Amino acid sequence: MHSPLAIGYRLDGTSFADNKEIVRPLEDHVAEPLFTKILVPVDFSPCSEEAFRVALTLAKTFQSDLLLLHVIDTSALRAFNRLGLLAVPSDAQAQKRRVRHHARLNTRRLLDSETVKGVKITRVLAEGVPFVEIAKIVRVEKVNLVVLGSYGGRSDSVDKIFFGSTAERVVRTAGCPVLTVPLSPTPKQ
Repeated sequence: MHSPLAIGYRLDGTSFADNKEIVRPLEDHVAEPLFTKILVPVDFSPCSEEAFRVALTLAKTFQSDLLLLHVIDTSALRAFNRLGLLAVPSDAQAQKRRVRHHARLNTRRLLDSETVKGVKITRVLAEGVPFVEIAKIVRVEKVNLVVLGSYGGRSDSVDKIFFGSTAERVVRTAGCPVLTVPLSPTPKQ
């Protein structure tokens, strides 16, 4: 006698077993994990920290590894230099060191929480254009999902209005699913 899980029925009422087809029980089918590696790029804004919380929840749910990425936007540093916002052009390297130090401190702050326990987290620091570096990490590390904070079009930056946000560019270039996480609305008082 066949196990109820081993017999399937067609619309005409005949079972697969009646037609001598081999059907394996459902217990034999083990699904591949949906997301084995999740990337969460952070810029330490409230929006990216919300994305980090969502990525942690997903990593726990799917028992995934989590890559925590911060990209030092070197094009912004060059723009500061061109605009004369750095004391001397040679101050650019010192500025990069300060930004790297700031990134390490903020990453440590994110990881000093009880909520990260039980999740394998790898910290990655990159330099370059954020969406390009995110796409590179996705390919090199074989990432299955990117969880990214997005302000959802609420921007007072002319650059973002004309050229698109980092989140939009990541969605176009990542080559894997991208979950954009909006900043939770603050309660009105």
